[in-house]
Amino acid sequence: MQSPDTLLLSRSDVAKLLSMEECIAAVEQAFKLYAIGEAQPPGTLGIHATQGVFHIKAGIMNLGKSYFVAKTNANFPNNKKQYGLPTIQGIIVMSDAENGRLLALMDANEITILRTAAATAIAAKYLARPDAKTATIIGCGNQGRASLRALLQVRNLERIYAYDVDQLLARQYAQEFSGIFNIDIISVNDFSKAALESDICITCTPSKHAFLKPEHIAPGTFIAAGGADNEDKQELEPALLASGKVVVDILEQCAHMGELHHALEMGVMKKEDVYAELGQIIARQKFGRVSDDEIIIFDSTGMALQDVAAAAIVYEKAVLQANVMKLNFGI
Repeated sequence: MQSPDTLLLSRSDVAKLLSMEECIAAVEQAFKLYAIGEAQPPGTLGIHATQGVFHIKAGIMNLGKSYFVAKTNANFPNNKKQYGLPTIQGIIVMSDAENGRLLALMDANEITILRTAAATAIAAKYLARPDAKTATIIGCGNQGRASLRALLQVRNLERIYAYDVDQLLARQYAQEFSGIFNIDIISVNDFSKAALESDICITCTPSKHAFLKPEHIAPGTFIAAGGADNEDKQELEPALLASGKVVVDILEQCAHMGELHHALEMGVMKKEDVYAELGQIIARQKFGRVSDDEIIIFDSTGMALQDVAAAAIVYEKAVLQANVMKLNFGI
């Protein structure tokens, strides 16, 4: 397959080229490759600005072809209110890891949202109870929307509770998705009662203060915490992590910037208290759920290898389309 010059791909391009189903499969493979030692540890860098934070995540992975991906994301929670801009803006730089050739520049937003939702779904697939029927989504923005779509790819659920501090957003979320999926989706004004009634709880908010507490969670619940992608953000009380079985996407990263970071800082956990990385469970190096009563928490900070896996699909499909156009039009 002949490769074109460096590709420039917009968010709409990425959305057309990457399906949720493809992303879930690619991200699951990325976690497994990392666990079995076929992908080297990714790197991260965070730089704080006055009203937000920039973070860079980079990784290399061989997926038939060796790719290097570096993603720069800006996370500015007040953007929508102050400037009418998205909270998260970013770009992915993709290179050939064999010779350093720049392959593509692509908008990072769609990939970030989809690969984060994919990780949540994969964790739910392996760690939620087999009979799970009810879920609570806390945070009904873009990430909450993608998380529901991904979750329903791997789990047959019957009821979804939707909560957001913006109650109108939660009502719109429930109304829209009730029309798409054949399940009950109910907006709620009190997340604590909904979470207590749920088998799965997903948090995807920009919160800087813990709000989900041990008393909100029933035995057997699976929790996917996806909001804490820098050290200032927090959704879960450290006591909740300390009382459950903790699975992380990547241990050192979670110890630096995830929910685990806060539990370590408070002294209620040590790194060795973490049960596993998600890839170890996918690769069957460790068991997942072993009891219906276990509370299992997935601390998801976003691993760069997820970005590599998702970006590779986008790039390869874009190259294929470009080559087909050349054949069809004699370019």
